[in-house]
Amino acid sequence: MIFVFKIGFLEISWVDLIDVSLVAILLYQVYKLIRGSLAVNIFLGILALYLVYLIVRAAQMELLATILGQFMGVGVLAMIILFQPEIRKFLLLIGRTTEINRESIFKSITNWGAEHHDDFEVHDLIEAIKTLKASRTGALIVFSRDIELKFYAETGDPIDAKVNKRLLLSIFNKNSPLHDGAIIIYKGRIKAARCVLPVSENDHLPPQFGLRHKSAIGMTEVTDTLVLAISEETGRLILSRNGKYLRSLKLKQVEQKILDYLHNEEPKNWEELSAESESLESTEEKVQ
Repeated sequence: MIFVFKIGFLEISWVDLIDVSLVAILLYQVYKLIRGSLAVNIFLGILALYLVYLIVRAAQMELLATILGQFMGVGVLAMIILFQPEIRKFLLLIGRTTEINRESIFKSITNWGAEHHDDFEVHDLIEAIKTLKASRTGALIVFSRDIELKFYAETGDPIDAKVNKRLLLSIFNKNSPLHDGAIIIYKGRIKAARCVLPVSENDHLPPQFGLRHKSAIGMTEVTDTLVLAISEETGRLILSRNGKYLRSLKLKQVEQKILDYLHNEEPKNWEELSAESESLESTEEKVQ
């Protein structure tokens, strides 16, 4: 084994450097997942408890050390239970970044003729969004490219209808029994309406964000979807993807983002775009 350098009695090799680098990358990805959520407080609590255990054991407090030791013995299982949403998001992140996936293998076989199918649907959808914004009608729309989202669709009422403007306006009409909740669009069809979505636990979201906006962001935190939300109070809309959100978008930009998502051509720098949209929104609020 080739050693790079020595620190006292420690001999550092290339394998050690690679090992430390991979662990650092892993910890950074875990930090990005739990940043801004309640998981940070839970993690700090577990860390503090472990430090107390080390101090108690060093001080030879047998009874307290035994009690804390029993808790530490099931620590891995407890962390799996407590961090279940974060672990799920981490595995989803790995699944998104891998090159070997269902779409890349079968795209040319099963979806070769579907590239132009969504264009007309999105144009009709944009017309409905324009009307909803103008009338300040709240709406929550989930776009799924690869997954049918049966679990979330089953929380609402099945529809399985082609996307069109009149149907969308009827669903989100304030007097409609289906307006409260989200619709799920999969392969150009509305699979269900009045669906319940998970709410984001991110503590750093703008205070003016209501339940619709938080649900839109929460849905994209745990699924590979694109979600559009329209505020009932202000008529403003946001697009959420991977737990990030864009606002102050023009309808043409919204249409392009939806098409990019459906055609798997979306940009990878959603964090930068999200930061830019927040800056633009704050500037507009100061002007007003």
